[in-house]
Amino acid sequence: MGVGGYLLLPWRFLVVLSLRLLFLLPTGVPVRSGDATFPKAMDNVTVRQGESATLRCTVDNRVTRVAWLNRSTILYAGNDKWCLDPRVVLLTNTKTQYSIEIQNVDVYDEGPYTCSVQTDNHPKTSRVHLIVQVSPKIIEISSDISINEGSNISLTCIATGRPEPTVTWRHISPTAVGFMSEDEYLEIQGITRAQSGDYECSASNDVAAPVVRRVKVTVNYPPYISEAKSTGVAVGQKGTLQCEASAVPSAEFQWYKDDKRLVGGQKRVKVENRPFLSKLIFFNVSEHDYGNYTCVASNNLGHTNASITLFEINEPTSSALFQGPGTQCIWKSQKIPRALDFRQTQ
Repeated sequence: MGVGGYLLLPWRFLVVLSLRLLFLLPTGVPVRSGDATFPKAMDNVTVRQGESATLRCTVDNRVTRVAWLNRSTILYAGNDKWCLDPRVVLLTNTKTQYSIEIQNVDVYDEGPYTCSVQTDNHPKTSRVHLIVQVSPKIIEISSDISINEGSNISLTCIATGRPEPTVTWRHISPTAVGFMSEDEYLEIQGITRAQSGDYECSASNDVAAPVVRRVKVTVNYPPYISEAKSTGVAVGQKGTLQCEASAVPSAEFQWYKDDKRLVGGQKRVKVENRPFLSKLIFFNVSEHDYGNYTCVASNNLGHTNASITLFEINEPTSSALFQGPGTQCIWKSQKIPRALDFRQTQ
């Protein structure tokens, strides 16, 4: 700052002090609701964070001096700006209205603002309160979790906003009904496999659209075999034994005949495994293949098994009967003797 700046400082200080002594400090008579005298500021102003707030004060031709203050800080005195904040601008200074605008409002702008005037040598003040609303924001939420069935879990969702947002938890599931919790915390005792899936946290305060975040809950449980059916197949045909098991994490499958484990890669037998399904495939069934097989499904929480039988059936055959000009085929599931000459039946 130059020498001229220092010379101006005492003068500026005296001007500010004079303004406060004349009509800006609480020595002025406050205007109460219903008071017909001037000034008359508007009612409380509510705006959203980031918007602009307009503060208006009604005056008349009796007013000789006007000013807007934020608490004890002068924002504007007449047409002169006294604050350094570029967001504060003068909108109107006429015989009927004195107004300013605060642009890009933030939460620290909230509070009381005073319109002060000098009229008939008597200072008067009127106050308006600026209320800043803030959209909801989730600032902390639980991470995705993997837990064993029967355990207890606690999910957390912390949100901020003005007014304070309402936080709710909901289980995203076709069978879910309504909200599970209207709180920042969701407690589940003895969780079951049916309670796995996504949990949605919603924060809402009517300032903006609700903010939504999700947490994935994985419930681990040991395998159980849901389907294992015995199968009949004829000698020389292809046959398949199938075993389905549900488990988290996915089950590993093994096949046994008697005490012998069957593995893939053999010429006549193949084991085909998927996350929830295993197949034992016979490419050319022989008499030796018939019998009982055991499917074993296991993961790190346990194992289970089921017995499946591959049994023999006669190979389906057919015979055709010809009637008149049309042809009708009657399929019969019976074995025809090899010596039978079809030409003799025509």
